[in-house]
Amino acid sequence: MTTIEILTVIFVGFAGGLSVGTGFVAFLVVLGVIPRLTQLTKTMKHIHAYEWSAVAGAMVGGWMSLRHSVLYISKYWLIPIGLLHGVFIGMLAAALTEVLNVWPILAKRIGVADKIVILLMAIAFGKVIGSLFHWIYFVDYFQ
Repeated sequence: MTTIEILTVIFVGFAGGLSVGTGFVAFLVVLGVIPRLTQLTKTMKHIHAYEWSAVAGAMVGGWMSLRHSVLYISKYWLIPIGLLHGVFIGMLAAALTEVLNVWPILAKRIGVADKIVILLMAIAFGKVIGSLFHWIYFVDYFQ
């Protein structure tokens, strides 16, 4: 590679990271996801830990996506790691839908406002079953 090509790759990578990072921060700040998440879980005193977790997760995720990282750990670590990922995604989705008031509006529009608890339970169980289906049938544990 020539020096111009290397500088171009560095510039494009930096510009892409800057735009994605800006979008991520806008998502978190404009919608107020992290403060709402701390309100839902009643952990307002730990808001700085949530913020730094989001920053650290974005940085580690970005770094690992740029490299072919292999973690040489036991397959039994997949259970707690998967559980923590599921908890994070579930809480983030719950905070986002709470901020946007999606489910009450949807329930009114489709005419099931009196059955909103059943609707939410169906969504939660569907996500759990879908995740289990993915992990049981599509993840090859013996690579």
